Amino acid sequence: MNKILLSISLVLLFFSCQQEPKNIKLSGPVFGTSYSVQYHSEHDVNYQKQFDSLFNVVNQSMSTYIPDSKISRINKGEAIEVDAHFTRVFNNARQIYRATEGAFDPTIGAVVNAWDFGPEGKITNIDSTAIDGLMKAVGFNRMGLRDNKIIKSGASYLDFNAIAKGYGVDVIGEFLERKNVTDYLVEIGGEIRARGINLEKQSTWKVGIDDPNFEGEQSYSKVIPLQDEAMATSGTYRKFKVDENGNRYAHIIDTKTGYPSKTNILSVSVLAEDCMTADAYATAFQAMGIEKVTEFLYRHSELKAFIIFENDDNEFETVSLNNFPD
Repeated sequence: MNKILLSISLVLLFFSCQQEPKNIKLSGPVFGTSYSVQYHSEHDVNYQKQFDSLFNVVNQSMSTYIPDSKISRINKGEAIEVDAHFTRVFNNARQIYRATEGAFDPTIGAVVNAWDFGPEGKITNIDSTAIDGLMKAVGFNRMGLRDNKIIKSGASYLDFNAIAKGYGVDVIGEFLERKNVTDYLVEIGGEIRARGINLEKQSTWKVGIDDPNFEGEQSYSKVIPLQDEAMATSGTYRKFKVDENGNRYAHIIDTKTGYPSKTNILSVSVLAEDCMTADAYATAFQAMGIEKVTEFLYRHSELKAFIIFENDDNEFETVSLNNFPD
């Protein structure tokens, strides 16, 4: 009898020592926006300091807002060695540049800056000669990577803003995976990577897609499950210019002309395996238009897209491509 009681006691002690995974939520400012991370850890480990350190490394590598970052020094003409983060983003950007036939082009940054999408939202009489001059240095095919150094023409300007935020999401997600965290959601400024499930709710992660709202209020067009995928959204409804005829031009610059893209697309959400890929394609699809995106995704089943656009009657319509989830 005593042996039975002892065995029961040991079993109870064993199960009492099994800790339930802790649900940890962290957030803070980063990349000019904010981040939030939710993950489950059996040991209740807070990785806030590690996240901030990783963000700093990515910033020092690829932020054009930091004068002594690697990308800023390269844009000034310095021949410096780039780090592994820079190399990875550069190579991924080059693949997407080629796949989209230049619709995604990290060398368009100087032209974007010249257009200065300010709060007034009006198209000014920008000097076409200046735009033509800047466009002579546009073309990611003018750049190469050799012996960890960027090879470029003197005037070329490199800007990873359309892919680096998504990459930052991936950096945090991959860090958590190295710590054997299998269930997490990372979000930076609306770009998201999810793995596993939401153990707190015992369901898949649920993420919302914003309704286009020109007044800045937030509501969701739809909420979708996200599991072992990443999602990025590019919207033109917050940053645009209007000409004298009332035509709206996106802050997405046409990489062929150097001028803002006239478009009826308001928002593009892309699902991909990793967030930097989703981030870059969301930007490219804004510039490509619905017809070209549809043709492109017919050949790229690894990507899914959800597009919100304005029809000829000024009404919102949506299109889902490659079985984007409902």
